[in-house]
Amino acid sequence: MSVINSIFNLLRFNRRNWKPVVLCVFAATIFWFFNALNKKYTTNISFPLSFDYVEEDYVAIHPLPRSVRINVTGPGWDLFRRSLGLKVPPLVIPLERPSEIRKIVGSTLPPLFANQLERFEINFVLSDTLRIALEPKGTRWISLALDSPNILFRKGYAITSNATISPDSIFIEGPWKLVMALSEPVYLKLPQRNIDENFSEDVEVKFVNEDLIRRDPPTVAVQFNVDPLTVIKDSITLKIINLPKGARPSLGVRQLPCTLAIPQRFLKSYNHDSVNAVVDLKSFSKGVKRVLPVIQGLPPYSRVLSVDSIVVKF
Repeated sequence: MSVINSIFNLLRFNRRNWKPVVLCVFAATIFWFFNALNKKYTTNISFPLSFDYVEEDYVAIHPLPRSVRINVTGPGWDLFRRSLGLKVPPLVIPLERPSEIRKIVGSTLPPLFANQLERFEINFVLSDTLRIALEPKGTRWISLALDSPNILFRKGYAITSNATISPDSIFIEGPWKLVMALSEPVYLKLPQRNIDENFSEDVEVKFVNEDLIRRDPPTVAVQFNVDPLTVIKDSITLKIINLPKGARPSLGVRQLPCTLAIPQRFLKSYNHDSVNAVVDLKSFSKGVKRVLPVIQGLPPYSRVLSVDSIVVKF
């Protein structure tokens, strides 16, 4: 029992001397830690990567690899510092012909990194393959236009002026093949819906793979007038043009019913007598043919909602 009591007395916590005990334990831990870091160890570490090429002349189609994982042997302190990323310079991979390199096999990297990791012994590279996707940079000016047919107006409204785009062209920069493959003009698509008033907004210029293309400027100002449409039902005169010599066609009707949508601001300029349903017989041969007349003489930005076809025979 005396031995057991002695042990308990030794381990019994003394509130008067707890600080020296804690300091001793802390000092011992620090001594052990630094002593351990002076030894050599083998471990896997991710090293940051940097690629050496003329960045002004190339564009990365996909993000370049940011790190490579290597199995190394070295001093514990250096391994600890590397694992924490404290002031660790990246490993540099030079690219002499950036656009021709598509991949770098991991097993080819140790000789390249040997001089960059002087305090480490490279055992092997864990990263199997580094994928590289760099393309020569291309630049050009490209013109813009408004995708008018696909503007989403409120029912009964329509555009009633030419659209102005400012500026009407922009400077773009990106992968050469992608930049040069763009056809002109680039059509601007409006995200707004149910437009029922004059439009004046900044519109973003968008491309396929737009994350690879730098635009200057990225947005342009678009303006155009919008008016309500007035629906008119009328019968208009048929007019034949390019009638073959000696032909006496039979049309069956002289007046053709149709339904028109005319912008409110141009309603006063609508003149029944100046509007015709034109039938062009330039390429027509003898026989019977059903033809859809073309309505001419309408005010600007008017629409033909419905018109009947006619049968022509001679």
